[in-house]
Amino acid sequence: MESDQVRNCDDLRKLIDERDVDHVTVALPDMQGLLRGKYMARGKFIGALDHGFGMPPVIFALDPTDVILDVPGLSDEFTGFPDATVEVIPQTVREIPWEPIHRNLFVMVSHGAQGSAFCPRALYSKIAAKAATMGFRAFHACEFEYALFNETAVSAQQKGYRNLESTVPHKGYSVLQRQEVRSDFYADLMDTMRCMRVPLEAVHEEIGFPGQLETSLQYSEGVTAADNAVIFKTFAKAVAQRRGQLLSFMARWSNEADGNSGHVHMSLRDLEGNPVFHDPDKEGGISDTMRYFIGGLQKLLPEILLLLAPNLNSFKRFVPDIFAPTSVAWGQENRTTALRAITGSATSQRVECRIPGADANPYLSLAGTLAAGLYGIEHRIEPSAETVGNAYLQKVPAKLRLPETFGEAIEKFSRSKFAAECFGEPFVTTFVAGRKSQEREFRSLITEAELERFLELS
Repeated sequence: MESDQVRNCDDLRKLIDERDVDHVTVALPDMQGLLRGKYMARGKFIGALDHGFGMPPVIFALDPTDVILDVPGLSDEFTGFPDATVEVIPQTVREIPWEPIHRNLFVMVSHGAQGSAFCPRALYSKIAAKAATMGFRAFHACEFEYALFNETAVSAQQKGYRNLESTVPHKGYSVLQRQEVRSDFYADLMDTMRCMRVPLEAVHEEIGFPGQLETSLQYSEGVTAADNAVIFKTFAKAVAQRRGQLLSFMARWSNEADGNSGHVHMSLRDLEGNPVFHDPDKEGGISDTMRYFIGGLQKLLPEILLLLAPNLNSFKRFVPDIFAPTSVAWGQENRTTALRAITGSATSQRVECRIPGADANPYLSLAGTLAAGLYGIEHRIEPSAETVGNAYLQKVPAKLRLPETFGEAIEKFSRSKFAAECFGEPFVTTFVAGRKSQEREFRSLITEAELERFLELS
């Protein structure tokens, strides 16, 4: 049996027996979309297929580098940091290319009833189930920009994260020479994703700063698109570090650099698989369903921006003229707007949301955009007039503007009735508490810019 034939626990048991597997890598996506897991011995894993196993929900209160955020019920003085049961998702099994065959299986897990209130994967699945009740199947594709350095994690830390050496000296958007010179990196990346069944649409040099690259994933249905995205991010970083390089999805790592985006593409089909965003009799081929979907995004994304921009650094990307939106304007084939309507054939027509950064959790950015679009369809919300030309240079109504600061986004999300009804009060409370904890921590830190401006002459 091959790993791509696994559909259930019995199939996975058969695969393990046939390959005489001794350990399986299990992984759970946390609130940042970072995969956390371990090697699990064969016997324990076989038992977990039937009964699950314990993982502590406190991982949902961790920032990268394991800073424990202050989240009631997860990390406060009233918790004993217990385990909660996670369930193995057999159909997510993949193969890690650099592991031997008796240890190369990778499978994702998710919290069940005990943790579903704040498990990002469970949250997306809840929104996808709502889409199904409305008669829709959701399809998504993620694309990620990222920085590649001739550094290691240790060398970057030793330099104080300053004067990091880029892999190239200048920008070079889609310059083929650059691609061919470092084709070994591209080959390692693409071969890894092929082995792990994460289909890639395109990989190329980007324009934002020297050493920036972009990878677009092929579209997939439902939660598989988010699974592919988090697997891509984790294993792309692993590919680079195994080569002695450092790859970062940080939203914006330098004042001299543009941001790293994590755009998402969305379309809907009916339950029989027929596309519903295209109508040849409508202007631009945009169906009523697609138009209402855009209207819902415009109405609700300012309230739930926190799902798409979950860190203080995320907001350093929202600067005019570096291809990151500052409002929820929309336009056809317009990359200065937050919502780009991509028109064409029935199967290719979709909406691109250009708001998320590469640091966003794919489960949450896809859940948020899908939920907002479905709300628009439910309530037949008309979008604003289409933006033609450069959106950065045009006056935008206040209701279409995105929150300008991390603190403002936290406040809007915490007060959003839509967020509470759609994602549940427990998730909103948990997510807001974690973001507030991060905001408080960074608010008190002294930056180099402050020292330069105020130290001598204040």
